[in-house]
Amino acid sequence: RDQYEGAAMARVMSLIMVDFILVLMVAPAIGHVLLMLFNMRAIFAFILLAGLITALWFMFRQPESLPEQQRVPFRLARLRSASVEVCTNPVAIGYTLITGIIFSAFLGYLSSSQQLFQQQYGLGNQFPLYFALLASAIGLSSFINGRIVMRTGMHQPTLIALIALTLLSILFYCVSVASHGHPPLWLLTAYFIAAFACIGILFGNLNALAMQPLGHIAGIGASVIGSLSTLISVPCGIFIARSYNGTVLPLVGGFAVCAGLALMLMLSIERIARVNVN
Repeated sequence: RDQYEGAAMARVMSLIMVDFILVLMVAPAIGHVLLMLFNMRAIFAFILLAGLITALWFMFRQPESLPEQQRVPFRLARLRSASVEVCTNPVAIGYTLITGIIFSAFLGYLSSSQQLFQQQYGLGNQFPLYFALLASAIGLSSFINGRIVMRTGMHQPTLIALIALTLLSILFYCVSVASHGHPPLWLLTAYFIAAFACIGILFGNLNALAMQPLGHIAGIGASVIGSLSTLISVPCGIFIARSYNGTVLPLVGGFAVCAGLALMLMLSIERIARVNVN
C-alpha cells in the first residue's frame, strides 16, 4: 500500500496470489517426495531451510517501501489509535469481514479436501494432481483479474464474482442433495474450478478494497486486517471442515452460506459508502 493504491494495488495483489497458488500447487508434491526419500522430519527441515533463505533474502534484498519522512515512532498509543481507526472505518472493516468470511470457505476446503477426494472418491495417490488442478483455477483467475481491474476498477469484478459464487454454490448444493451428497466427480471438479475462479478474483480485490482508505496507516492497517480476517476464517473454516460427514454437503453448504453473507455485506458497504458521499 506504500507504493500502490486502488486498481493498481489490486493488480499487484492478484499477481502475488498467482505466485502463492503456484507454490500451493507444487507443495503437496514436494511433501510427497520428501516423505518417499526421507521421513517426516525432513519436511520440517525443509520448512526451516526455506524460512532461512527467505529471511536472508529479505534482509539483504528487500528495500524499505515507506519513505523516511513518512515514518512514525513505534508507540503503543499510535498503534492503539490506528487500530481503532481501522476498526471504525466502515469500508475497511467491512471488506475485512468479507475477506475472513470468504477465506473461511477456502480453509474449510483445504482442511477437508484430502478426506473428500481420497476417501469419498477413492483417488488415492491422484489427490495431489486434483489438488493442483483446482488450485490452478485460482491462479489463472487471479492473473486475469490483474488485467481486468485496470480497465473496470475493483468493485465490479468483485461484485460479479460474489454473485456468481453464491448462485453456483446454491445450485450445486441442490444438485448434491439430489445425488445424496455424492455427485459425479467430473461435476464436483467443474464446480470447484468455477468456484475457485471466483475466489481468485476476490482474494486480490478484497484486500485492496479494505486497504484503500488506509494509505496513511498502511502498515498497521495491513496488520489489523490480516489479524481480524484470520481470527474470523480459522474457527469458521475449522467448523466447516469438522462438519464433513462423508458427503460434499457440508463443504458446498459452507461455500453457499459464506458467499451469501459476503455478498450481503458488500451490498451494505456500497450503500453506506454512497450515503457518506451524498
